[in-house]
Amino acid sequence: MALDAAGLRGVRDAFVNAARRAARLGLDGIEIHAAHGYLLHQFLSPLANRRDDAYGGSLENRMRFPLEVFDAVRDAFPAERPVWARISATDWVPEGWDIEGTVALSMALKARGCAAIHVSSGGVSPRQVIKLGPGYQVPYAQRVKADVGLPTIAVGLITEPEQAEAIIVNGEADAVSLARAMLYDPRWPWHAAAKLGARVEAPKQYWRSQPREFKDLFENAAFGAR
Repeated sequence: MALDAAGLRGVRDAFVNAARRAARLGLDGIEIHAAHGYLLHQFLSPLANRRDDAYGGSLENRMRFPLEVFDAVRDAFPAERPVWARISATDWVPEGWDIEGTVALSMALKARGCAAIHVSSGGVSPRQVIKLGPGYQVPYAQRVKADVGLPTIAVGLITEPEQAEAIIVNGEADAVSLARAMLYDPRWPWHAAAKLGARVEAPKQYWRSQPREFKDLFENAAFGAR
């Protein structure tokens, strides 16, 4: 059964309360998840949204509730801290949510003060046929960056430091997000910094682990490995 007005209000209020808790905890920014088949994505996708009221049908109507949630969260979170959104750029299903809708939504979010767009894909339909490969979602982030002018975050089978660095250097996205790669290797940022000749901050307790071949890896380290 579709959410009624009270249900929509309850969901919106839950987002607002979460934003206020995040502010009290001192988080520097928050991301609204509108991808991967979660509720806000269900409103956006014509595959999932079968409503016949002001929240269904046209692209404008399908975007309405996710935008209302963004507005409410943006109002509830300190103005000097960023709020951004994660979007599935395509459902990977014919007649589903697509990159054109993503660009339109991103433009509407930009007008409301969205700080960035985190560009993922899929998740709403078991009929999805995803063309997997290294960096397979990066072109969607590049398209949003070019058409909308907001910073974008790329994700999806980005596993190697050189691969992530190339995405940034080539202007395909403004940041790279990692999930499974860091579950597998929780020290991925340290190892990436070592490979790319960069430096990282690390707790003092870890300074003794600095490898001999990377004596300047840790910023402000008093000594290297022994």
